[in-house]
Amino acid sequence: MIRPASLKKGDKIAIVSPARSISFAEVHPAIRVFNGFDLEVALGSYIFSRHNQFAGTDERRLWDFQLMLDDDEIRAIICSRGGYGTVRIIDKLDFTRFCANPKWIVGYSDATILHAHIHQLFGIETLHAVMPVNIGKNADAESVETMANALFGQHIAYNYPVSQLSRKGEADGILIGGNLSILYNLSCTVSSPDTAGKILFIEDVDEYLYHIDRMMINMKRSGKLSKLRGLIVGGMTGMKDNAIPFGKSANEIIAEAVKEYSYPVCYDFPAGHLDKNLALIMGRQVRLKVNKTVEIIFY
Repeated sequence: MIRPASLKKGDKIAIVSPARSISFAEVHPAIRVFNGFDLEVALGSYIFSRHNQFAGTDERRLWDFQLMLDDDEIRAIICSRGGYGTVRIIDKLDFTRFCANPKWIVGYSDATILHAHIHQLFGIETLHAVMPVNIGKNADAESVETMANALFGQHIAYNYPVSQLSRKGEADGILIGGNLSILYNLSCTVSSPDTAGKILFIEDVDEYLYHIDRMMINMKRSGKLSKLRGLIVGGMTGMKDNAIPFGKSANEIIAEAVKEYSYPVCYDFPAGHLDKNLALIMGRQVRLKVNKTVEIIFY
């Protein structure tokens, strides 16, 4: 895997909106935070554009993202927010200059498309982390700190309580994944990541429980679960149910889907659509230990 250069003080980063629209008021607190890390912030020309629910037309969002990919002075591209929209431009982005001079791509939720596409096609690390829209809402300080630590090349490791459904074990592998609905949406495309020998992270928000079951069965039937080295389940936030209950929680649905495998599985890792959204380096070798506690150690 290719690791983008760590940031240093004085570096220039960009904030762009490849998906849903956002306002200056929502982004301004993040600019102050990044300036506090002694980083110079460039904004996409169309970052505050609006076209229905999108941050401008596909053409404008594409133009902004491409410009930052090609600018060698930009050392990281931060997605302003998620929502929906990046999948509409992903196949028109040219990653040639990016591959020649890799930089950090940062975000979660809809940005899972970027994590998966870049990992599968180019083997370059990316960062699953808090975004400006969250920072503008007084994001958890540890979430911002872990994002900065990852970007500046500091060591990252986590230790948190084990849950009842967890399956004990220890495994090493490259971390991949992100939002479950997005990974499901990428099935049978060039962006769908090869999961064999990897440690998969999944999270989701505002989904019906039977949708979670449908997506997990799809991943199982398509072979995405059978050859994993480990599974990390993050926030399954705001799950919805029908008038006739599905009968299982999201974590129980996931546990059922992977029950025949032997790799370690942990739940409730604080990442995803949560107030605490700790940074995860996608494409980085990681050790997962599930015992009396859960340890996640990045190499």
